[in-house]
Amino acid sequence: MMNDKNASSHHERRQTMRLGLLPRTGAMARRVFRQLVFTAGAALLASAVFAQAPRSGGTLNLIVNPEPPGINLGNSKLGPSSFVGSKIYEGLISLSPKLEPIPRLAQSWTISPDGKVYTFKLRPGVKWHDGKPFTSADVLFSFKQYLPATFARTKLIMEQTASIEAPDDLTVVFTLKNPYPAFMYIFEATGGTIMPKHVYEGVTDYRTTSVNNTIVGTGPFKLAEWRRGAFIKLVKNPDYWDKGKPHLDNLFFHIVPDAVGRSIAFESGKVDAIRAGDVENFEIARLAAAPGVSLTKAGWEFLQPVGFLNMNLRNKPIDDLRFRQAIAHAIDRQFIIKNLFSTFGETVNGPFPGGYAFRDTSVETKYSYDPARAKALLDEMGLKPGPDGTRVTLRLLPLPYGETWQRLAEFTRERLGAVGIKTTIVATDVPGWASRISSGDFDLAYNFVYLLGDPAIGVNQTYLSTNQLNRGSAANVDGYVNQEVDALLIKAERETNKTERAKLYSQIQKILSRDLPILWTHQMVMPTVYRTKVNNLISTGLGMNENFADVWIGK
Repeated sequence: MMNDKNASSHHERRQTMRLGLLPRTGAMARRVFRQLVFTAGAALLASAVFAQAPRSGGTLNLIVNPEPPGINLGNSKLGPSSFVGSKIYEGLISLSPKLEPIPRLAQSWTISPDGKVYTFKLRPGVKWHDGKPFTSADVLFSFKQYLPATFARTKLIMEQTASIEAPDDLTVVFTLKNPYPAFMYIFEATGGTIMPKHVYEGVTDYRTTSVNNTIVGTGPFKLAEWRRGAFIKLVKNPDYWDKGKPHLDNLFFHIVPDAVGRSIAFESGKVDAIRAGDVENFEIARLAAAPGVSLTKAGWEFLQPVGFLNMNLRNKPIDDLRFRQAIAHAIDRQFIIKNLFSTFGETVNGPFPGGYAFRDTSVETKYSYDPARAKALLDEMGLKPGPDGTRVTLRLLPLPYGETWQRLAEFTRERLGAVGIKTTIVATDVPGWASRISSGDFDLAYNFVYLLGDPAIGVNQTYLSTNQLNRGSAANVDGYVNQEVDALLIKAERETNKTERAKLYSQIQKILSRDLPILWTHQMVMPTVYRTKVNNLISTGLGMNENFADVWIGK
């Protein structure tokens, strides 16, 4: 008879084999680790001894996975769209790894002592890719018209503004109704994309207009070609406002449909860097151990993604807390972190990830893996198993971001099935997934959302009852309604005293963790593997969503 420890180990090995994963032996893992240390040390030594000035020219080859539905960054905020579009479009600022503002289209700014008036001085001489001048009129258009119509987060935050004015072509003034300490975080490129007003003259429906296919930004790269199913090519913007940049001539975003092909593309030298999700997590250590290759976990300081299972509270029996608790007890989240994501993840039991301001783990309700407890809760609800053991049938929508997420859906189906919750996996592509989840056409759906530097932005968008359907995949797609949480979220977003703000967010975490509107599966750890000849690839808190103006390829 196996003891509990051996039983757990046996269960994990059986699950690993069933799901087709390939965990490494201890000896192999130690060899890989030693090789990683050696490679990293060699890279640092080479950097110190052979430090070079940035070189101009060259092509950086990357992978975008999956192929984005669009690269108009104002219109599409999905991860693949942000990755490509952030090289074409810009915001007023970027953010350092410590989340300090870095000038971009705004060269300076001031904030009034009462925290209500933000005045931005724009860069002179900036041109759109079609040669038209960039002015304050574009900023007003973006924040008063375009972004509130296409992006729920901007709409929510713009409701905090009393006015947006442009005293002249190079000045924009935002006046808030109340202080909003997180306000500066909305102006980076992926959230506060500045759009060309002149391109949209006469357009009224910014979400669906065909004009969105006209890709015109101010960024360091311009769209040259998009060959569907093959690649997206960007070329250097010779009129970029930051003279002497970008250093690269071209960016290629290769579209490779399967994880094995993406792994081979990196190994063979076809591509120079791979992001988290491009290859299976269990391949990362092996790829990073190759000569001339480095691995970094940096570059996610602003985004801080958390993976979770959306549960549609509008549908029965999901609206019953006991049912959601049963789901939480039925799914082994440690197995997900250790085996499916190959340890690239951390435990999370609420809406605030580790390292996030105001996190308070002491107030969290924790749900251990306990199938017996899950069955007891379902029995308590009167959901008795039928002849085949099924108590209820639900639709499960996987996140179509590669094989790991598909296996996560399969693992969830198996674990829920073991307690009598039968799930039908509804497979779809990225546009279909985005449409279904944002419109509420699901029962259960896997997702991950960026937390965006401050809970006033990253948490509000997902749990405010006023921010529900057809506002994107990061909105309150679950239909969670709690007026106490609404009031606390609004009060906390305006509170300027950090101690008082922390108290409010502790209350919010306690309630959300108890109500379980979402099952938080793991805080995502997102490695980037790249060739050491690529310089400045990760330089800000936006990581691979930076504009790449400073990236260059050494000899």
